[in-house]
Amino acid sequence: MSAQHAEHEIRPARECDISTILRLVRALAEYERLLPACVATEQDFREALFPTAPREPPAAAALLAFSGETAVGFALYFTNFSTFLGRPGIFLEDLFVEPEYRRQGFGSALLKHLAKIAVKRRCGRVEWSVLTWNRPSIDFYERLGAVVMEEWRTFRLTGEALERLGA
Repeated sequence: MSAQHAEHEIRPARECDISTILRLVRALAEYERLLPACVATEQDFREALFPTAPREPPAAAALLAFSGETAVGFALYFTNFSTFLGRPGIFLEDLFVEPEYRRQGFGSALLKHLAKIAVKRRCGRVEWSVLTWNRPSIDFYERLGAVVMEEWRTFRLTGEALERLGA
């Protein structure tokens, strides 16, 4: 399922797009001032998005936005589940458009494509996180009708704490 908009195309990522996805992820990490934390490799993305084990579902999926032949943005997402709604949802892990292509409709097109996927799957919601300092993104999301969930906090287990708890 791909969608075309005036000068750009949105389509699901393919295995041949792995290096492009990693390039865009690194650009996002740089924009978010988190480049040292970006340790993902092409192999990590290959295994997560295009597993080779029989019956193993992908851990995530990605959409790419193109201006002509150039990939200028991506949305990486995965399925979650709402116990209160009793329905699946989609968590948008990352949405990024190269700075020189912003304000040209690529971000909106990526989110619209993702919303269509969610509706088709009968998802109850699409959710994501945004850094509190990223006012341009917050304003963009609010213009689309997204609501800030002020009463919720994100928690994360990683590194030693995760290893200790999982031992």
